[in-house]
Amino acid sequence: MANRPTGGATIPRKHQPIREGLLLGIIVATAIWIWIAVVDAVVGEPLRTFTVLGGVARFTVVHSLLCLVYGVVVVAVVHAAEREASLIVGAALAFFLMEFAFVGVSAILSRAGLGQLAWIRILGGNLVGAALTMVILWRRHPLKQEFLDGMAEGEE
Repeated sequence: MANRPTGGATIPRKHQPIREGLLLGIIVATAIWIWIAVVDAVVGEPLRTFTVLGGVARFTVVHSLLCLVYGVVVVAVVHAAEREASLIVGAALAFFLMEFAFVGVSAILSRAGLGQLAWIRILGGNLVGAALTMVILWRRHPLKQEFLDGMAEGEE
């Protein structure tokens, strides 16, 4: 549990995994949506990615729901890793596998309507979301120590 200063004293800050995960999901979904919209606008094809992926409204709803689920799952795993350090190693592996999946999705979408800019639109947006996730979790949780503890636990 992290401590939060309040007027000279520190009180423990209680983590709320669902709330934390939903907030993470909202931040990640918004950042990726903005990334895609900006890339589309810069290349002179406003909202093209959203249109190719089902329309602005449908994309926004589905993408937001997926990011909310992602946020809750990621935060739940990080919280569980505080109790069982080896989970963070598995989570790191799952994270890298998910990144490879987005490479595949980008390749497919580059052939299915988004052209070569699919890499910048989709993979770029995913990397923005992943970086934000790492920064936010790194600031709120001792991920480095959990990872090292998990590695040591796996060697025993």
